Amino acid sequence: MNTILVDDDEMSTGILKHLIDSVSYINLLKTCRCPLEAVEVLRNDDIDLLFLDIEMPRLNGIDLIKSLASPPLIILTTSHEEYAQKAFEHNVVDYLLKPIELPRFMRAASKAKELFDHAHGGDADVFTADYIFIRKNSVLNKVYVKDILWAEAQGDYVTVVTPEKKFTLHITLKALEKKLPPVRFMRVHRSFIVQLEQIHSIDDSVISVNNRTIPIGSLYRESFMKRINVLF
Repeated sequence: MNTILVDDDEMSTGILKHLIDSVSYINLLKTCRCPLEAVEVLRNDDIDLLFLDIEMPRLNGIDLIKSLASPPLIILTTSHEEYAQKAFEHNVVDYLLKPIELPRFMRAASKAKELFDHAHGGDADVFTADYIFIRKNSVLNKVYVKDILWAEAQGDYVTVVTPEKKFTLHITLKALEKKLPPVRFMRVHRSFIVQLEQIHSIDDSVISVNNRTIPIGSLYRESFMKRINVLF
């Protein structure tokens, strides 16, 4: 689950990042110190889960929830018990009181995962085949997954690129990502998914794939660098 953490306290942020890193199915894309920064991230990127502090300057956590037309799953993290009733009125997944211990955090994370899986059809979209069929005009073309180099979002369409052909589909990048095996593919930018085995080189914030330069988005850089196998 793509996740952001919103907390203005440096110590709390460090503890929560450590807890989040212990859960394999949570992908922390960004830490925001300001709720208004989080609003911008939520507007521009596909976020599945939000860890949100309540007491913050300018805009508190409850007011942030109220401002969101389509909020993601939310786990509130706070030192204040008195907000619990109001928080659950906004259908939050869980309400964690600081200091947060690992077993309690794991229960909240597991609850979020169950809700996420239920909303996305559970394991129905788990990829098992080594090929997919992509329609081009009236023809269904068999494309082997190993041959897909990258996919690029272009407005309401996504272009899937192989060494021989390009296929343009009327689909979102997020929907396509669910159809590709996560062991092979990774979102590296709001507009790009790449096949990790097809990466030729990485230079600072760009990836080279088959002579094409692909940017690494700032939200995805940390998780990408953790994923690749680097020998220093």
